[in-house]
Amino acid sequence: MVRWDVMVKQATLQSNKLPTIEDAKFALDNFNIQNEITASAWRGQIEPAIDAARVTVPTCICLDLEDLKCFEAVECQYERWGVIFHNTLAIQPSNPAFPTYSGLTVLMGAPKSGFLEATFLHPVNSVSAFVTSSQRLVLSAYDRDRQLLGQTALPSANLANSDSAISPNTLLSITVNNIYSVTFCAFDGQFTLDNFRFCL
Repeated sequence: MVRWDVMVKQATLQSNKLPTIEDAKFALDNFNIQNEITASAWRGQIEPAIDAARVTVPTCICLDLEDLKCFEAVECQYERWGVIFHNTLAIQPSNPAFPTYSGLTVLMGAPKSGFLEATFLHPVNSVSAFVTSSQRLVLSAYDRDRQLLGQTALPSANLANSDSAISPNTLLSITVNNIYSVTFCAFDGQFTLDNFRFCL
């Protein structure tokens, strides 16, 4: 038996569950998710006893944002899970143009509008989020030396109740080896992220 100190309220293992995307051309990769942990930001501690023979290292971590307070600055809340955010705010959108994908809480770039960064403590190979944006949104991945590894983009705005051909909460994802950080940039637009996920 081993003891596992976890700074979360809940950690739920899921197998082979990936949200369905209405428009397949925006599902830029199909994660081969063998094990996924839903990571909470709750600051209390639990110490469950786990049988070492049954512990499986998750290949993907999906952030549960529901423990964040509305208008809380998000930085080190998920450090335990291997990611630190910069210029990030948790919100519960009141503007119907920015619906959530699940739950009540999403992330947005703030105080600098239109920009959000996530830095990983260990390299990852895939990053994704469901995004809603007021204009074109670019997801860029960088290596340890801040060299650009790759980019993908939501080609135009996808606000709810608009004439956009792209539905809100479209999956934006990138898959490349040794990602140490990613940025989301809408060039001074507004955007929200939900179900932020990264895979090892």
